[in-house]
Amino acid sequence: MLLVRGIRGATTADNNTRESIVESTVEMLQKMVDINNIPTDDIAAAIFTTTEDLNAEFPATAARELGWEYVALLDSHEMKVPDSQSQCIRVLLLVNTTKSSADIQNVYLKGASNLRSRGIK
Repeated sequence: MLLVRGIRGATTADNNTRESIVESTVEMLQKMVDINNIPTDDIAAAIFTTTEDLNAEFPATAARELGWEYVALLDSHEMKVPDSQSQCIRVLLLVNTTKSSADIQNVYLKGASNLRSRGIK
């Protein structure tokens, strides 16, 4: 049976530049798609957040550059939490799949690898 599952991802940008934000986001999205074997047509939506110190580009730009033309995309800043990871880009992919929740692999790269121990690094 086809279900909607959420896949989490997080990474950090090296700088607050368009190039750094897009490059880091492309790397994260590609890793998420590859390890979970997700065809683009199965991605229903992607919700991106950035910490407030990243505002040079929308992370959704990276998804469009990957050819996600018909995927619903949303960008937002995340809440300010004291001592939280800086320069962080997060995503929640909503994917149509037959996989169980236990078979989903979340991805945490670069400086965000300390956010979750269960994620792929």
